[in-house]
Amino acid sequence: MSKRARVRAPELVGKGGWLNTGGDELSLQDLRGKIVIADFWTFCCVNCLHVLDELRELEERHRDTVVIVGVHSPKFVHEAEHQAVVDAVERYGVEHPVLDDPELVTWKQYAVRAWPTLVVIDPEGYVVAQHAGEGHAHAIEKLVEELEAEHAAKGTLRRGDGPYVAPEPVAGALRFPGRAVLLPSGNFLVSDTTRHQLVELAEDGESVVRRIGGEGERGLADGGPAEARFSEPQGLALTPEGDAVIVADTVNHALRRVELASGVVTTPAGTGRQWWQGSPTSGPAREVDLSSPWDVAWFGGKLWIAMAGTHQLWTYDPQAGTVAVAAGTTNEGLVDGPGAEAWFAQPSGLAADGDARLWVADSETSALRWVDPEGTVHTAVGTGLFDFGHRDGEAAQALFQHPLAVTVLPDGSVAVSDTYNHALRRYDPASGEVSTLATDLREPSGAVLVGEEIVVVESARHRLTRLRLPEEAVRVEAVAHRTQRAATEIAPGTLRLDVVFQAPAGQKLDTRYGPSTRLLVSSTPPELLLDGDGAGTDLFRELPLNPEITEGVLHVSAMAASCDDDPANEYPACHVHQQDWGVPVRVVAPGEGDGTDRLALVLAGMDEDGAGS
Repeated sequence: MSKRARVRAPELVGKGGWLNTGGDELSLQDLRGKIVIADFWTFCCVNCLHVLDELRELEERHRDTVVIVGVHSPKFVHEAEHQAVVDAVERYGVEHPVLDDPELVTWKQYAVRAWPTLVVIDPEGYVVAQHAGEGHAHAIEKLVEELEAEHAAKGTLRRGDGPYVAPEPVAGALRFPGRAVLLPSGNFLVSDTTRHQLVELAEDGESVVRRIGGEGERGLADGGPAEARFSEPQGLALTPEGDAVIVADTVNHALRRVELASGVVTTPAGTGRQWWQGSPTSGPAREVDLSSPWDVAWFGGKLWIAMAGTHQLWTYDPQAGTVAVAAGTTNEGLVDGPGAEAWFAQPSGLAADGDARLWVADSETSALRWVDPEGTVHTAVGTGLFDFGHRDGEAAQALFQHPLAVTVLPDGSVAVSDTYNHALRRYDPASGEVSTLATDLREPSGAVLVGEEIVVVESARHRLTRLRLPEEAVRVEAVAHRTQRAATEIAPGTLRLDVVFQAPAGQKLDTRYGPSTRLLVSSTPPELLLDGDGAGTDLFRELPLNPEITEGVLHVSAMAASCDDDPANEYPACHVHQQDWGVPVRVVAPGEGDGTDRLALVLAGMDEDGAGS
C-alpha cells in the first residue's frame, strides 16, 4: 500500500455544543480508534442535503468502524441559532452526532472553503483526505475499506457502537411540513416532509382526514395510500382538472401524482436517481433523472419545476410525457436574461400570476425573481449570494433571508415566505415596494389563499397558521447582513488558482470522450479580474488582479470525471465530482501583511503544498 499523506486533525470545537449524543460532549480523543468523517454542512444548502443522503448507506454498512460527525457551519444568520440547528437535524433525519459551530471555529481550523466539505480522519487522529462537493461517497467508501484493513493490521482500529444517541420521537399531526394546497373540497393537502407523508387536513387546518404514505417510512413506491412511499416531499400543485395533486418528491428526485378520490400514487416523471452533469436534460419524463425538485406550478400550459439541486427551472409536459430544462445553466448565482443564459441559486418556490409571470423564490440569493411568457428571467428583489437581511422599502435596496415560497395575492402583488426572517413579506410590482405582512412566524415555508385570509405553513412550529391579510404593513427595524466568512488575504499581481483533484484509489480520469475536467471562473465585481475568467478544461488558472480593486469574491466551479481503472472491464463505473466555491478575497497592499499568491481549492485528495487546506 502506498504511503498516504496525513496531517494531525485539529480538535472539534463549537460554541453550540453537541447534538445526537445524549448530552455528552465529544472530542477526537473520544473517537480515537474510529474512522471519522467530518461533514461540514449548513442546512440551507441543497448540496449538503444531497451529501447527507449519499452517506446514509456508507454509514449503515460501516457502523461499527465509522463515525460521521456533522459540523454545522452556518451561512445565514438564522442558521447560527442553536434551535434552528436542532430543528434541521430532526427535519433531515440526521442519524449521527452533530457539532453546532456557529462561529465557524472548526471550519477555520480545517481551512474549509465550501459547503459541503468532507474530511476523513484515520483511527490515529490524522487527516488523510478532503473532498468538496457531491459525488464522493464511492471514493470515501474505498478509502474507508483501506483504512479498516490497515488499522486492523496495526491494532489501532476499534470496532463497536459509535456515540450516536437517537432523540425521543415527538407526537403531533405534522412534523416540519413543507407546503400546503387548497383542495376543491375546502380541505388542505400538506406535505409532511420529515414523516415522508402527505396529510389531508379538514377546513380547520388541524383535524386529520387521512394520511398518504404508509407508516411514514422513507421510500419510493407507487400504490394506494398505505402502500405508497415518499422521501421528504415538498411542493404541491393541483392539476388544472382539480382531480389530482402533483408532488415534488424531493429526495426521490421525482414527481408524483396523487389521485384525490382514491389516494392512489403514481410517478409521472423522474427515475429515482439524481441528475449529474452529462445526463440528458430532456426526453421521456420517466427516463430522465431529476435533482431535488422543490416546488411545482402550472404556467403556460406546462408544469414548471423548481429544480433546486441543479439551480434550474425545468418543465413537465403531461400531454407529451416529456421533461426539459427551461431556464438556468447549473451555475449558481444571480444572472438575468434569456432562460438558457440565466443563473439561479437553489430555486425553491414557484407561483404563477395567470399567464403573465411565473414568480420564483430563489433561496440562496435571497431573491424574488420572475419569468415572462417568452422565458426571459428577471429579478425583482435581491442582489446575489452574499447579501441578505430584513429590510423593507424600494425593491432595489430591500432584503430577504433565504425565502422558500411565493404566493400571488388578489391585487397582483405577491406574498413571500421569508423563511429565515420568520416573516411573511409583500412585493408590489406596481409600486416596486417591499413591505412586511406578518412577523413572529417560525420558518414559514409556504402559504395558500383562502378567501380573504392566508394560511401559512409554519414549518418549525409544525402547523398551519391562519392570518387575515392586513390593511397596513407591519413596520420592522431594518437589518442587513453579509455572509460572515473571513476573506482570504491575497497578494497583488497575479494569483495562481489550483483546484486539487486526485482520482480515488482504483480510478483514473475519464478521457475517453475528451477532457475529463472543467473549470469555470468569474468574480464579483467582474472588474476584480483583468483576465482569466470564463471556462476551460485545466484545473489551474493564472488570474491577473486589478490593482484598483481591493475586495471581492472569486466564483469557481470545478468538475472532474473518473472511472474504475480495470482494463478487463468493458463498462467501468464512472463518477462525477463537482463543486462550486464562492471565496471572499482581500488584496493586501505592500507593507500591510503577507498575502498569498496561490489559492488552492481541494475538490478531492490532499493539497501537497497546503496539507489539505
